[in-house]
Amino acid sequence: MLQEFLACSNEKVKCINLYPKTLNFEAKFLRKGGTMATTKQKKVARLVQKELGDIFQKKSRSHFDGKMITVTVVRISPDLLIAKAYLSIYPSQNNEKTLELVKQYSSEIRYELGNRIRHQVRRIPELNFFIDDSLDYIDNIDRLLNKDKNNNNKSD
Repeated sequence: MLQEFLACSNEKVKCINLYPKTLNFEAKFLRKGGTMATTKQKKVARLVQKELGDIFQKKSRSHFDGKMITVTVVRISPDLLIAKAYLSIYPSQNNEKTLELVKQYSSEIRYELGNRIRHQVRRIPELNFFIDDSLDYIDNIDRLLNKDKNNNNKSD
């Protein structure tokens, strides 16, 4: 296994394992003083993501105007008390309004989550919700590429 030593500003030299795809990310993250997610954080994040997805699937008709809400990513703080959930909302009209509805129902969602995961964790994390617009970004890039492809076909 390859190893590289990075000297951070006024800190001890840190050693990280080099994997081609994660090298740059890990180096930038460590320079900023961050720590990588532990195995426990990853397990709890996956559990919360799975259960939140199921909760949103069951509650979307009654609480969220029938919009389909998908939990794309959940990030957990090192003390496992704060969870940041990134939501993808379809259809994407009025995303902010739907996010406000989700925030209004956050205590009910946390209560439901607590009932589901109470035997796996000691304390139920506080939930913070954010809009994940990566799918809209991908659709926009795809639309622009198809538009460019159609323009090239017309000019030939």
